[in-house]
Amino acid sequence: MPDGFLTAVAAVINALFLGGSVYIYLSLVRQIAARAPLREGEDELRTFGLPDAILASALATLFIVNAATSSLSTGKVVLRSNELIANGLVSLGLFLFVFAFLAFRGRNVSLLAGFSKLGFRRTFITGGVLLFAAYPLIFLADLLTQRLLGGESSRQGILEMFNDSQTLKQRVLIIVLAVAIAPIIEEFVFRFFIYGVLKRYLGRFVGLFSNSLLFAAVHAHIPSAAPLFVLGACFTVAYEWTGSILVSMTMHALFNSLTLVALAFPDLFQQ
Repeated sequence: MPDGFLTAVAAVINALFLGGSVYIYLSLVRQIAARAPLREGEDELRTFGLPDAILASALATLFIVNAATSSLSTGKVVLRSNELIANGLVSLGLFLFVFAFLAFRGRNVSLLAGFSKLGFRRTFITGGVLLFAAYPLIFLADLLTQRLLGGESSRQGILEMFNDSQTLKQRVLIIVLAVAIAPIIEEFVFRFFIYGVLKRYLGRFVGLFSNSLLFAAVHAHIPSAAPLFVLGACFTVAYEWTGSILVSMTMHALFNSLTLVALAFPDLFQQ
């Protein structure tokens, strides 16, 4: 077949794929918007309070300052295994601190996060389908970023670290961080806690926008800011729609896994 015909067919398929993605997420947003908000005092254990808002604000400020400091640093960072382990332990400590803080305040974390709302199979399937539907939106944001800023497709810091890793130990540590630790901790802190506080005081959609903006900003990587914003928004919509943070954790873990596989096998997966 002529190359022009194949290109036209591919363009049509991509357009249909993008249109389906937009339709799915707009449908989810409409369903979320149609829900009645939780009334003041209706169920105190299912809401966040002022102390939670103070902690969320402090964490957001800390993240922004750390991202700004990282963006100002120059030169190539030398990868060390001990630093990877320390980063994982700090992240785990943050997760445990937020969890303990909420438990100390008498908040039912399991109920708030929807840990038992969906079974494992349904969580995995829902997360996989919603991630598949999110990819066209992410690719579109990446494409627009390339057109505006120039250069090749954006690549997050964790991927640069994986690409620059020198030993098998470092690669294993990066895989564990990216596939297991980061999705759990980032979704718990950003989607469950910070977004939960923002939604409580600013509403769902302002909270979604602000949380996604913060999620993109803390990665301190301008070329991937737009795709990360879209990715964070899709995670938030998935969490809000299902009521289970496990769904967005699954999406995050699958996304990082597929990205690392594509990086490890570039001949099979063209970027």
